[in-house]
Amino acid sequence: MVDKVLFVCHANLCRSPMAEYLARRVLAGRPVEVASAGTDAVEGLQMHPYAAAIAAATGCDPTAFRSRPLLPEYLTGASLVLTATRRQRSVCTALAPAALHRTFTLRQFGRLAAAVEPRVDPTEDLLRAAVAAAARARSGMQPAAADADDLKDPIGGTAADFRRCAEEIERSLRPFATLIGAAG
Repeated sequence: MVDKVLFVCHANLCRSPMAEYLARRVLAGRPVEVASAGTDAVEGLQMHPYAAAIAAATGCDPTAFRSRPLLPEYLTGASLVLTATRRQRSVCTALAPAALHRTFTLRQFGRLAAAVEPRVDPTEDLLRAAVAAAARARSGMQPAAADADDLKDPIGGTAADFRRCAEEIERSLRPFATLIGAAG
């Protein structure tokens, strides 16, 4: 069984596509599919040029990427939903309440994944176990300030702003990759 991770931002032009492409690289070799969508996305737009340059640096060709609006079935079909902001996390859980316990901001999930012990049980679905462990850890932690959970939108910024955003995405993905790679 292949697990699915869905990245969600506002327009599906910058943060969530960068996260999608960076996650493909960071999670390479693991049985995880990644996709992205936007809470306010317009169907069919190309990725922002600065985001596309970052995506291309992962070794994948982003020219076929097209934005897509968030639909409830994307949320219910995902094993893990990672959003750019707390507002987007709220939109996701309102669209699909059943996804509540597997929906986090990307930065929040990175902190939680770093705080839990990886398990090495070859019979266990590692992604689902990681999500359950993060959900348990979340219930015992104090809420973070918005600047600790929200990934700043680089739209309107420079190429350097997009690189900083991509670096923050990668920092948040590394503990997640370590956690689900424990048995690999």
